[in-house]
Amino acid sequence: MRLDRFLSESTGLSRSVAKKALHRGDVTIDGVVVKKSDLQIDGQEVRLEGRLLTTPSDRYLLLHKPAGYISATQDDVHPCVLQLLPPALRRNLQCAGRLDVDTTGLLLLTDDGQWSHRLRSPKKACNKVYQVDLAEPLAEDVAARFAEGLLLHGEDKATLPAQLEVITPSRVLLTIQEGKYHQVKRMFAAVGNHVSALHRLQVGSIVLDDGLAEGEWRHLSAEEIASI
Repeated sequence: MRLDRFLSESTGLSRSVAKKALHRGDVTIDGVVVKKSDLQIDGQEVRLEGRLLTTPSDRYLLLHKPAGYISATQDDVHPCVLQLLPPALRRNLQCAGRLDVDTTGLLLLTDDGQWSHRLRSPKKACNKVYQVDLAEPLAEDVAARFAEGLLLHGEDKATLPAQLEVITPSRVLLTIQEGKYHQVKRMFAAVGNHVSALHRLQVGSIVLDDGLAEGEWRHLSAEEIASI
């Protein structure tokens, strides 16, 4: 990690303020004053004005996303999901997978890029479970068609097999292994139906808590982090 980034993340200082501290000679590495902001560090003892700094730990959060929020760090039209978090937690967090602005439910956020990449990687085949409300009653052949894979409009390869569980004629649970653009909505459009509400319940073995209200969040457990 670059020294200026390490200073910023371990102290909460902006990158520009961290660079000023370096130029003043306030930073030492293993007892030696260092002023190069782009110096790469890996395990050395770093001190700022004599205070030992520790490596910032990665953060992993589960958020119950409400409708109307966009899964991004900034947007000119919609409020962003990061605005639902305390300011001290937002720094460098990114959405590990996205939900549409009108979709609710489980959203994962982290500052660990490798973990986020594993979560989104097709090789991981991390199942995602959605509760889907439909505008029309479900046709009888849809579950079989989803299990076989559908060729969506604009695609040249069918979706991976998906599992459909009927709760009521107009509410189902859908489990998919991938995350194509607007995939759930496009799958039901391909069979002549329309998604009126979409809610994500689960990603892999990480499940949305029943008691977590919309807009609330929690840290992932060590077991949940390790499951990805």
